[in-house]
Amino acid sequence: MTVKVYIVYYSMLGHVERLAQEIKTGADSVPGVESQLWQVPETLSTEELEALRAPPKSDVPIITRNELRDADGFVFGFPTRFGMMAAQFQAFLDSIGLLWDEEDQFLEGKPAGMFFSTGCQGGGQETTALTAIPQLVNHGLLFVPILYTLGAGISGMFEIEEVRGGSPFGSGTYAGTDGKRNPTEIELRQAFHQGKCIAAISKKLKRDPQNYLHNIARRW
Repeated sequence: MTVKVYIVYYSMLGHVERLAQEIKTGADSVPGVESQLWQVPETLSTEELEALRAPPKSDVPIITRNELRDADGFVFGFPTRFGMMAAQFQAFLDSIGLLWDEEDQFLEGKPAGMFFSTGCQGGGQETTALTAIPQLVNHGLLFVPILYTLGAGISGMFEIEEVRGGSPFGSGTYAGTDGKRNPTEIELRQAFHQGKCIAAISKKLKRDPQNYLHNIARRW
């Protein structure tokens, strides 16, 4: 039995994509789990992206709503815009709203985590998570935070000696106001840990599909 975890993200300057790569590595480290990277469609024009000094997109494939059917778990990533998810990712979630009308409602009960990139410490990493959770709720997904499971001390979630993105809501990084800061070792370690967490939970749920929220609700 193979468990599929999809890491679906929008990245403009590359910071979210770097975290996505590390989350994939973490997910793939769990036996029986295969993960895949997906990007959501861009909504800005080439001219607008050039004006924002965004690098060319990578060759990671663009996801459509039909591909979501195949996943057993998700991790969604996006930069913040004024304390909320970037409009590009919001537009993608808006576009799959028709899945509510489908009889099987295949997103129900599947686990989903989130990760983020902000320009600075006051950029809204936690408010972005809080305002994104309703998106998961309305699609029937189960929000899976990483809590404080990475551990305490200088190597974990209680690190205060250096600037560190992320929180119990999900892994994260700071891009810097000029976009030139790269994810640090501790931020990448947090992303790897998140990948392992979501993979393990997805595997546990698929092992006993009767425990999927969708199936439980049908028995009420």
